[in-house]
Amino acid sequence: MDAAAWTFLILGVAIVAFVSGRVPLAVVSVGVALALWATGVLTLGEALSGFGDPTVLFIASLFVVSEALDATGVTAWLGQQVVTRAGTGRVRLTVVIGAMVAVLSAFISINGAVAALLPVVVVVAVRAGLVPSKLLIPLAFAASAGSLLTLTGTPVNIVVSEAAAAAGGREFGYFEFALVGIPLVLLTVATVALGGDRLLPARTPEHFGDAADPSELARALRSSYDVSLETGALFSARQGVAEILVAPRSRLIGRTVTVGMTTRDDGLVILGLRRGEDDGAGATRTTGSGTLTLQAGDAVLVQGPWGALTHYTRSADVIAVTPPQAVQRAVPLGRGAKRALVILGVMIVLLATGLVPPAVAGLLAAGAIILTRVLTVPQTYRAIEWTTVILIAGMVPLSAAFIATGAAARVADVVLGAIGDSAPQLALLVLCVVTMVLGQFISNVATVLIVTPIAVAIAQSLELSILPFMMALTVAGAASFLTPIATPANLMVLQPGGYRFGDYWRLGIPLMIVYLAVAVLYVPLVWPF
Repeated sequence: MDAAAWTFLILGVAIVAFVSGRVPLAVVSVGVALALWATGVLTLGEALSGFGDPTVLFIASLFVVSEALDATGVTAWLGQQVVTRAGTGRVRLTVVIGAMVAVLSAFISINGAVAALLPVVVVVAVRAGLVPSKLLIPLAFAASAGSLLTLTGTPVNIVVSEAAAAAGGREFGYFEFALVGIPLVLLTVATVALGGDRLLPARTPEHFGDAADPSELARALRSSYDVSLETGALFSARQGVAEILVAPRSRLIGRTVTVGMTTRDDGLVILGLRRGEDDGAGATRTTGSGTLTLQAGDAVLVQGPWGALTHYTRSADVIAVTPPQAVQRAVPLGRGAKRALVILGVMIVLLATGLVPPAVAGLLAAGAIILTRVLTVPQTYRAIEWTTVILIAGMVPLSAAFIATGAAARVADVVLGAIGDSAPQLALLVLCVVTMVLGQFISNVATVLIVTPIAVAIAQSLELSILPFMMALTVAGAASFLTPIATPANLMVLQPGGYRFGDYWRLGIPLMIVYLAVAVLYVPLVWPF
């Protein structure tokens, strides 16, 4: 077989593997790169070039920035604003939540925005007397729309921007996506707000999740221990409290401790003590003062700086009831929040002005986050979603192979042969439909990487601007609404909302029609052929 035929075969096998879900995404992606080398389509350097691609490095750096905002309580503060302004009406709740998640996803990521607001939305729904299923799919869908507001909203935006420049056009500006993103956010929020009551099921999930809430936790601790401190004194930007259990075979067993003492190494203050097993009378004894000789299973409430709490709870001698890191994230505008916001602002300025390439801006921001101690190096490694990074790195060479082998030109010839060369909008319609269909089953990033070289070939054959084709692909790539596996955000709300596999398409189909109309009819008006 020639190189183009091998490319088509590798693509077909990759799609089957993606759809089946039996092979991890990262394995499929790496397999694609290796298959391109093994069949002689690309050299080894070309097949693995995606792992050094500036776009991949930029996307990896964005995960670090997103983690910094989350870990310092910036996203928790935004979540509080939802609770304050939402009220109890379903339509108003949907509008406020949709607007909030759209703005948040524009600057961090879809997954980060949904993860940050998901527990907040569940709490708001319960307080408003609504089932979470009426609000969680709208949360995921509005996040997808919000990703079209800025260049960094989603990896797809970065991919199409780089592709447009490589095809002889230009890169899109940082806020240029908002020209199509703002109308889509408004249309998405309006659709889910007005149609959500009829098109979304009333599901009752088995449980609502385990999100940390400082206020709820403070109330629980005050009821369990003789502690009269206010929530703000228990949890602040600089310090907090942790409830720990004495582990079996702990070195603390047998030690006598008193409320007011400090721990030996970390200097944490003991606020309360609680016997972990019956005292012989059939009741659990709690002591807010006095002494206690520790046994396995006893509970101790300690207070101190967040860093010291984290270090202490990692000891093999104790077991944290709630990890301090989880609680610290839920404290609005905590330690490092100002530094994280300043770094985010500088990165946005660099991206918006084009002073440096996007990859440089992202890497500078990630480096600044580490140097200013907003995050530690291990935290940055854990923050990066390596599956996404490897997926993109492995699929980039496939996109290049489509162009180099002439495979994209062959597909473009077939499309042009079917629709003729006088209907660019019809060609745009076909490309968007293909993108939307594939995007329901495989990653939208992988889908756009596959369709991009075909769009480039069609635009060059028709001697048209590449910009409307690339922007339309961005819109079509965001319309992954029919299945829970279409995007990680869709999957994240599945269990908390109690949804079933078929619950997404009823609201998803109307939204897909809206996105298709915007891609085919509106985009060419802003970015002419």
